[in-house]
Amino acid sequence: MKVVPFTESHHLPAAVAAVREVLAKSGVVVLPTETFYGLAVNPRDPEAVAKVFALKGREAGKALLVVVANLEQAQELAVIPAAWQERLRGVWPAPLTVVFPACQPLPGSGNTVAVRVPALPLLRLLLAQVGPLTATSANLSGHPPAQGPEDLAPLLANVDLVLDGGKTPGGLPSTLLDATLTPTRVLRLGGFAVPASWLETQERQESCSGK
Repeated sequence: MKVVPFTESHHLPAAVAAVREVLAKSGVVVLPTETFYGLAVNPRDPEAVAKVFALKGREAGKALLVVVANLEQAQELAVIPAAWQERLRGVWPAPLTVVFPACQPLPGSGNTVAVRVPALPLLRLLLAQVGPLTATSANLSGHPPAQGPEDLAPLLANVDLVLDGGKTPGGLPSTLLDATLTPTRVLRLGGFAVPASWLETQERQESCSGK
């Protein structure tokens, strides 16, 4: 297992190179987010996604959250209606994860995908260069999430790379909304207060970047 520092902007080139090397081998990266550490793999790679499920002891069919650099990158994976594009441009980056129809079926997620632009600038810069990554919490299912590398001991024997960002802030998880339902449903309350108008019935306008 390799450890690369990830707290300052000058750490970015080495982190990008290390992450790309691991992703090319369907490996697993542990990285910091604005709340806790997450398990990061290419969400399109079936072998890598299966490793995350095995690491966490996560039940099949429970989709993995994906972090992206910006709305445009989210649209590479998700079909985001025009009304939601406008909303998300106004609030992302934020502790808000939204489930949308997937442009193409994803391993572990099927026909939907949950996406978020994280409120950690260095992570967004990384994502802009390496592409979308899963960011499910780096812990065994049912156990507390990890705020620092010292909390990762149960997983370290089975990961390939740790981006060491020191201790993360912790706190509330992201709010999780399901926008594939009409009206939109709150699946998990978290660090983002959802405007009531977002939960009203909205007409859908489906589109997918590059399609």
